[in-house]
Amino acid sequence: MSTEDTIAAIATPPGRGGVGIVRVSGPGVPDIARGLCGGLPPARRAVLRRFVDARGQPLDTGLVLFFPGPRSYTGEDVLELHGHGGPVVMDMLLERVLELGARLARPGEFSERAFLHGRLDLAQAEAVADLIESGSRAAARAALRSLEGEFSRAVHALGEALIELRMYVEAAIDFPEEEIDLLAEPELNGRLDALGEAFDRLMEQTRQGSLLQEGLHLVIVGAPNAGKSSLLNRLAGREAAIVTDIPGTTRDLVREAIQLDGVPIQLVDTAGLRESEDPVEREGVRRARAELARADLALLVIDDDRRDAAAERALQASLPPALEVLRCYNKIDLSGRPPGTVPGEPEAVALSARTGAGLQALRDRIRRRIGFSGAAEDTFIARRRHLDALRRAHAHFLAGTEVLRRERAGELLAEELRLAHRALGEITGEFTSEDLLERIFSRFCIGK
Repeated sequence: MSTEDTIAAIATPPGRGGVGIVRVSGPGVPDIARGLCGGLPPARRAVLRRFVDARGQPLDTGLVLFFPGPRSYTGEDVLELHGHGGPVVMDMLLERVLELGARLARPGEFSERAFLHGRLDLAQAEAVADLIESGSRAAARAALRSLEGEFSRAVHALGEALIELRMYVEAAIDFPEEEIDLLAEPELNGRLDALGEAFDRLMEQTRQGSLLQEGLHLVIVGAPNAGKSSLLNRLAGREAAIVTDIPGTTRDLVREAIQLDGVPIQLVDTAGLRESEDPVEREGVRRARAELARADLALLVIDDDRRDAAAERALQASLPPALEVLRCYNKIDLSGRPPGTVPGEPEAVALSARTGAGLQALRDRIRRRIGFSGAAEDTFIARRRHLDALRRAHAHFLAGTEVLRRERAGELLAEELRLAHRALGEITGEFTSEDLLERIFSRFCIGK
């Protein structure tokens, strides 16, 4: 990936504001500064300058900041132009910078250059986007910890432990004539046990961080008129969906974003699952089933006042087999059932979406099902690819441990440890392909 050209982009959101920022990075920064505002200001000092066009006519007046490389965000010379935050002014400034030799930055290209120049590792670079897109305070704090390098340090510490263990094992392989069998020594078993515990700790922290970053996709399903839309409104705390006594009111998907203990949850209300001759309702049912295929958890809403055991069994059997399902016996204000957990049914809650009775028990059950222990101070933001890399590294570690204890094969253990270390390196970018980098940074906002 070439970083020899100069890039530029508007770094503030679209729209009107008091201040807007155009960011420039690359070797052409000094020439652009001369053509736009008379030259570079002193490093890291905000200086008031007039911005001019090619004829010397003023475009705007604002602050100029210069960050010389390599001690800058990207590791290159970086220029920031702080002008008035109207879209026309920002467009004129950016157009002038492009006239002076820069090109428009791709999404995430500033952070990509920071990674390529060693200013950030890949996990830290991803944390930049996660911090910007945080859906809760807990997620923002966890993203900041990752950006500051806590996640990377934990991954590096685990990697160093793997390297030390590889050195120990390979020394035992290289000197088989020694009287002491190092592969049979208690020290090796102790190191393996300690490394296994370190893997478990990091995987739990990463799983918690992934919940904060990815959130939970929760779909509300059930027969028509079971109270699905009322439950969505109650959980959302507002009238997000239309509620009537007419079965089949909801035809399309209704989405609402909520938070539960800092975990972002995407709630989706769906059309009632039944056979219908109405083409609009049939399309609603098709979309509901497509949404269920992507769900992390389904709330199966059942009208407790009008129970039909055979219909309930058929409805649950029609759901995807691997889908986690939590049964919600609704309308207990009519049936008379007490609210809360249901005796003999650990995966069921009795509630009334109309009165709110039993809603706290439902929230508690969702917490337990998603396995989130709260925004602990040692949680850092994580992505699904981080979890995947950790799982592969852990699988190689377990395979090596098993082959050592079963066959005393030190060579196979050393190879599995090498593969585990390589999988860990994918998290921070030590072993990363260019196509993966392109996929990661293309999801960033322009200007970052």
